[in-house]
Amino acid sequence: MAAAGHPGEDAGLYEAVKAVGEELCPALGLTIPVGKDSMSMKTRWQEGNEQREMTSPLSLVITAFARVEDVRHTVTPQLSTEDNALLLIDLGKGQNALGATALAQVYRQLGDKPADVRDVAQLKGFYDAIQALVAQRKLLAYHDRSDGGLLVTLAEMAFTGHCGVEANIASLGEDPLAALFNEELGAVIQVRAADRDAVDAVLAQHGLADCVHYLGKAVQGDRFVIEADGHAVFSESRTTLRMWWAETTWQMQRLRDNPECADQEHEAKANDNDPGLNVKLSFDINDDIAAPYIATGARPKVAVLREQGVNSHVEMAAAFHRAGFDAIDVHMSDLLAGRTGLDDFHALVACGGFSYGDVLGAGEGWAKSILFNSRVRDEFETFFHRPQTLALGVCNGCQMMSNLRELIPGSEAWPRFVRNRSDRFEARFSLVEVTQSPSLLLQGMVGSQMPIAVSHGEGQVEVRDAAHLAQLESKGLVALRFVDNLGKVTETYPANPNGSANGITAVTSESGRATIMMPHPERVFRTVSNSWHPENWGEDSPWMRIFRNARKQLG
Repeated sequence: MAAAGHPGEDAGLYEAVKAVGEELCPALGLTIPVGKDSMSMKTRWQEGNEQREMTSPLSLVITAFARVEDVRHTVTPQLSTEDNALLLIDLGKGQNALGATALAQVYRQLGDKPADVRDVAQLKGFYDAIQALVAQRKLLAYHDRSDGGLLVTLAEMAFTGHCGVEANIASLGEDPLAALFNEELGAVIQVRAADRDAVDAVLAQHGLADCVHYLGKAVQGDRFVIEADGHAVFSESRTTLRMWWAETTWQMQRLRDNPECADQEHEAKANDNDPGLNVKLSFDINDDIAAPYIATGARPKVAVLREQGVNSHVEMAAAFHRAGFDAIDVHMSDLLAGRTGLDDFHALVACGGFSYGDVLGAGEGWAKSILFNSRVRDEFETFFHRPQTLALGVCNGCQMMSNLRELIPGSEAWPRFVRNRSDRFEARFSLVEVTQSPSLLLQGMVGSQMPIAVSHGEGQVEVRDAAHLAQLESKGLVALRFVDNLGKVTETYPANPNGSANGITAVTSESGRATIMMPHPERVFRTVSNSWHPENWGEDSPWMRIFRNARKQLG
């Protein structure tokens, strides 16, 4: 982006294109498949009798992408406190330039010497070395040095690991300020202490021996300390640092969202006793209860319903297929036109998304297309009354099916689902508990607590009054509830992302044959789809049990 015609900008643009397009990318073996320019980054206006203008600086914005061969081999900034070592790979050749850094901006300065690509061959060697270490499973954690410099890099890694850090920067130069806040190229990696020699050997093979600095280690607790020359140059509580780090976001969130929810989320960050996400299972995750039925060769048919704006149908079909079903794509237009019917299906699932853009209310337009078409209405009503059928509604499908109460036996007490209490769309990985209910899909899972994907803007349970809520509870129709990391049912944000009373996030019919839920089990039925999971999980996550239960129920 440039202000074409502004003194010096055209020459600067030429130099940038030449440096990146003719020198850097060819040396790295990279191509630039597409580019977009903005050449009018200057505005002029009249203010009284004075002509004013504002010119944006010449800027290069790069979006990089690459194929991930195996998501199970990716590395995150999350630190481990087991016997470990933290290493800085400094590609800045010790120059520690502070120009245009976050530190400079805080003091309303620009500086004169910014970070730069000091050695292209070294940068390429760095990439190859990291890939080799990933392939050898030598890395426990990784975080690039970028905005804020080394201090922020280490702090963010401590936040994710909920741990402390003990580091020494004596080898990084005489100026601790420059060492901690420069934004030169580089990264902090965490390795097992026992692997240090092997890691050093790999880095040396790629020409990085002179770039590696041993910093220290991650430790249990809240202590974040950085030393140099035998004394602490910075020491603070990790919790305090995290609260500072989150302050700006919190203040913006209070203005944009429900301020009460923003306050609750911010306060939760200060709880150093929070154990984080955890799992408690009441069943054997490795027990494939559908296997005997799959072995018969029979594959019941499940209708995977779609409507305009619906998504997650591919994941849903994959989960049911893995459990021994033939998953059939059924679009509402096929049902409305009479090209497809529900007579041949043993199960029906309404998937998540934003049917009709939620213009008529979440799921309501979809429901009305069924209720106001007499033939399709009769078809759904017949299906729901037919014995030995199962129905599942997820997210938008949950909202839609909650509006079909008049067609579904035993669903009269179901609630509606309305705008989240936070007043925002919520996409989170939340902890839920399977409660005692008639739900056939959750059979054998009662008492289990496990995280699940949440992705909705209108998931808050709405009941007519206290008596309606009491009826829902007394009939035992609540199938899932949000719980906090201590396993307690909660209405507190963000553990309860939508604010539903009593943590309710799934309900079932009195027969248990129809279950609707706001969370997305189909997005996390494979272990690799979970953003966090215990290391002992195999190919399938515990949520696969829902789909295997469906296969078992149909015999």
